[in-house]
Formats: sequence, structure tokens, C-alpha cells
Amino acid sequence: MQYFFYLLALGAGVSVVTQQILNGSLRTALDSPAWAGLVSYAGGLLTMIVAVIALGERVPSWKTMADVPWYAWIGGVFGGAFILLAILLLPSLGAATLFALVIAGQVLAAMTLDHFGAFGLTPHPIGAARLAGAVLLIAGVVLIRE
Repeated sequence: MQYFFYLLALGAGVSVVTQQILNGSLRTALDSPAWAGLVSYAGGLLTMIVAVIALGERVPSWKTMADVPWYAWIGGVFGGAFILLAILLLPSLGAATLFALVIAGQVLAAMTLDHFGAFGLTPHPIGAARLAGAVLLIAGVVLIRE
């Protein structure tokens, strides 16, 4: 089952790269990174509406929503920033360099957030193996650059 989850995670990575390449095409066609991002998010919203309906999810109660920490509500802001930055940077960096940098940023941020147990995460301290992995990841970014 674990390998199936690995394949799903790889598929998620493929979908992110494909989305940004398609968003780049849309940016060119519409001559606007902001409109390309808006269209992308509209498609994502429709996808999530279908998922909520297909999974039979109930609308959370007001009490449940009131108990959610304030910071949990702003994830979409970071997603929007990512979409816009990826659309803007893709033409000048190319897909491979852009996503090598994105992945490096994600892993470095994840290691830091894990280390401190930020936002309710279970702490996972940064050790020598994780630091070595980060160094190798950054070396990979250097090698992938065009």
C-alpha cells in the first residue's frame, strides 16, 4: 500500500508541473499572468466542488469552522502566490529549473516546519541525514539549471 501512496505522490508532482506548463500557455494566449491564474483557480474550484459532491462530504458546522485556527484559513493565499509566481517565472527559467527550485524550497521549508512542529505538526528534528539530503537537493538544483 505504501508504494501505491508513493505513486500517487509522484502523480501529484506530475500534475503540478503539467498545470504550470498549461498555465504558461494560457498566460501567452491571454497575455496576462493574473487571468491565467484566475482561470486555473476556477478550474481547481470546480474540481473540488465535484470532489465534495462525489465523496458525499457534509458542510462543516459553524462551531467546527469557528474552532479552526486562523492560520489554517490562509492556505489558498500561498497557493495563489505559487500559481502566479510559477506563471511569471516559467518562461524565463524553464520548467526543469523552476521546479527544481520549487522542490528545493518546499523541502527546505518542510524540514524547518517539521523541526519546530509548526502549525500543529509533530516535531521531526533536523539531523545529519536530513541536512545531507538538503545539500544533495541543492546540488541537484545546480546541476539541473539550464
